[in-house]
Amino acid sequence: MQFFTGVMFALTMAAAEPTLVLLYPGPAPGSETWDWPETEQPSTDGIRRVANITRPALMIYLPDKAKATGTGVVVSPGGGWRILAISHEGEEVARWLNEQGVAAFVLKYRVMRTGDEGGKNKEEAARRRKEAMAMCIADGLAAVKLVRSRADEWGVARDRIGIMGFSAGGYLAAGVALQGSGESRPDFAAPIYPAVPEEIAPPAGAPPLFIVHADDDKTVPPVRTSMRLYAAWKQIGVPAEMHIYTFGGHGFGMRKKNLPVDGWTARLKD
Repeated sequence: MQFFTGVMFALTMAAAEPTLVLLYPGPAPGSETWDWPETEQPSTDGIRRVANITRPALMIYLPDKAKATGTGVVVSPGGGWRILAISHEGEEVARWLNEQGVAAFVLKYRVMRTGDEGGKNKEEAARRRKEAMAMCIADGLAAVKLVRSRADEWGVARDRIGIMGFSAGGYLAAGVALQGSGESRPDFAAPIYPAVPEEIAPPAGAPPLFIVHADDDKTVPPVRTSMRLYAAWKQIGVPAEMHIYTFGGHGFGMRKKNLPVDGWTARLKD
């Protein structure tokens, strides 16, 4: 398996820009009055962070047709519902999936408004965060439904559409696995070091799970998140696979740390 390193990483990131497709034909339901501009935060670590997203969209990354497997994955970056780490947990993941012959759909979901005077008030910030947590799952459900509706166009099988998410994006992925039904039900879900909903009650028809976490994650401890998610799935007899690595911290994505956690993508490919 190839990982993003050195020249390979540079060449991959220089690939063609993805197509952007809006998730909804008009303003997103529930946030019709949101009219502030999307912003990108200055970076000192090479990670692009996008904030104030009001028009959710999919960034479409399709693999070479000679490699295509027919599988598609919606990818939801993390960022605490304040920003999206769009390169680190989005674009880089999409390029890796393309190398495996998998179509990737990076989801720019709605996040809470930041950078204004109202956001400085703790109560208002908490309200915005709670609002964004609900909207992100709604966007995830809409994303799976949209990919399935255009599966033929994008070269994916309607019964091989999954969702993967990191941290807050993992909350989104878990929420979609819990709530998805019909056209919005993913065929598999991969929450990576996820936050999870307080109530976890998977339906009998829940999709299989692939979970990754680091035991030393202080931001989102696995004992309160991934382990609860795994246990809920096992309780109803739905397949779930969980990998907890001793070291890795939070937010490792697909970037090498020279630790065993680097191998999680190989387990995902398996």
